[in-house]
Amino acid sequence: MHHGNPDVVNLAALLGRTPGSVALKLVNFARLDPSLKNRGIGGMSHGAKGEEAIWNEFVNDPEALAVEAAELKSQRSGEPPGSADPVPPPGRDALGMAKRRIGQSFFRSAVLAAYDERCCVTGLSIPSLLMASHIVGWADDAAHRTNPRNGLCLNALHDRAFDRLLMYFDDDRRVRFARHRLPTGVGSEFGNQWLLSFEGASMMAPKKFLPEPAFLAAHRERALSIGIGA
Repeated sequence: MHHGNPDVVNLAALLGRTPGSVALKLVNFARLDPSLKNRGIGGMSHGAKGEEAIWNEFVNDPEALAVEAAELKSQRSGEPPGSADPVPPPGRDALGMAKRRIGQSFFRSAVLAAYDERCCVTGLSIPSLLMASHIVGWADDAAHRTNPRNGLCLNALHDRAFDRLLMYFDDDRRVRFARHRLPTGVGSEFGNQWLLSFEGASMMAPKKFLPEPAFLAAHRERALSIGIGA
């Protein structure tokens, strides 16, 4: 959030403000984030009018705020919202698809940034191999589809194992696998051995948006319900 950060400089240019004033405003918002507050980021003692209302909107409805932010950015930059994404087909669902893409983009950016773009199981840091994995699936809980606390940064293989309920996390956020459900065919031994080498490893905690325990528990219960045991 320093005034020399390129993202801060670019945002300041869009807003017609100085990088220093934008950096100060970001720090004022940061004072409302418990995870940052614990790191000693305090901002101004009283902040400014409206900051708490905006923060609460972000916390309670991140998807709506992501869409609104994209629209405001579009007004300032002259580029369509989500212009980097494929254009949706014409029809009455086009707006809904555009909003969904914006929400998904926000979710991925927030989750990967929280984990410093490293897999929380292996530490792998190749961006093209990293996924913003939903703990509670997209179709299972619409209210938390874009909630960063419903996300984990996982490499593509562990993302698949997590999504298929072959992998889950225990109460201490340690990695667990369903050994009896792993493949046993020819050529599977090496892959299984690599996966299981992470059994019992502690999840690498994010610098913010710590996973919601209730979401991890819900995922674990789904895994256990189809016969996965510790």
